[in-house]
Amino acid sequence: MSDIDIIKKEIEEQILNADNLKALDDVRVNALGKKGRITELLKTLGSLPIEERIEFGKKINAVKAELELKLTSQKEVLETKQLNEKLKKEIIDVSLPCRPETQGRIHPVSKVYEEVVAIFAEMGFEVADGPEIEDQFHNFNALNTPPNHPARQMQDTFYVNNDVSKEFDMDSAYVVRTQTSSVQIRTMEKKQPPIRIIAPGRTYRSDYDATHTPMFHQVEGLVIDKKTTMADLKGCLYDFMKEFFEVDDLKVRFRPSYFPFTEPSAEMDIGCLKNKTELKIGAGTDWLEVLGCGMVHPNVLKACNIDPEEYQGFAFGVGLDRLAMLKYGIPDLRTFFESDVRWIKNYGFAPLDISSMTIGLSGNGGLTR
Repeated sequence: MSDIDIIKKEIEEQILNADNLKALDDVRVNALGKKGRITELLKTLGSLPIEERIEFGKKINAVKAELELKLTSQKEVLETKQLNEKLKKEIIDVSLPCRPETQGRIHPVSKVYEEVVAIFAEMGFEVADGPEIEDQFHNFNALNTPPNHPARQMQDTFYVNNDVSKEFDMDSAYVVRTQTSSVQIRTMEKKQPPIRIIAPGRTYRSDYDATHTPMFHQVEGLVIDKKTTMADLKGCLYDFMKEFFEVDDLKVRFRPSYFPFTEPSAEMDIGCLKNKTELKIGAGTDWLEVLGCGMVHPNVLKACNIDPEEYQGFAFGVGLDRLAMLKYGIPDLRTFFESDVRWIKNYGFAPLDISSMTIGLSGNGGLTR
């Protein structure tokens, strides 16, 4: 056996016996480093005759390549071993609770959703639902919203191309619904009056600040029959606000406004006390706008094949996130969607804090502070 074969065998044994990365690197340096055994052999090539130099050079390079391959392979083995040992020492039992809390928290929006449904269910309203991706007929056209209305512009509304194989066409594109009023249209198409529904759900608009987010929650209400009047609308909303904020003597007022889908239209304000440090509902001489409402426009009824000469009704819409902010003193809407466990611990509700008109909307415990 030649000297190079002996050296190769010795180095291979050293590689296999290296039990950690540092020891393996020492083997590498001693074999292939600037003063390594293989490197020293390469330095002797110049003193050999040309025929021997070529043959010996090929053999050394072949040995060097084999050793490098074995070093790489052993390094991978040792790295895997090192990682497994580290993981074994740092093992985490995922079956154990990661926090001292024994239960989760109900999000304020979910709580307000329950409260709103509880109140309107007591008034005889049914809960209706519909798709979040809508065609423009149900989201705009049937709601008497003209093509040039600002709400239909791309800076306010998210559009979805209904045919990915063709160029985007705004006129035929779908929208991510901007309001749950589209559920009212779908309900009137499928069901003959009398109709009494609320339509809670997610809605989307291109807006983002302390009081607006691209995705938010609304509840729309609709009543259609032969005798409903503006007085019924005002009484319904007054009773709702009084029950929701749990204030017996709640001041309210209705201001004339404009919405394409109602006529006459109004905005509802509730009495409050506002200053730099607090907002108190039902006290003081200040006013706070909370929702929009009105009598259903005859054009909306016609779009749903309901005779406006025979039927009439009212509609309203209010933001569930806004109601949660007002009732539970949450200053910034953006925090609703940031998934901060500290926030939900502060503003959340106990899971069994069920909203009911019997035991009270705030349940047994109210907020968990």
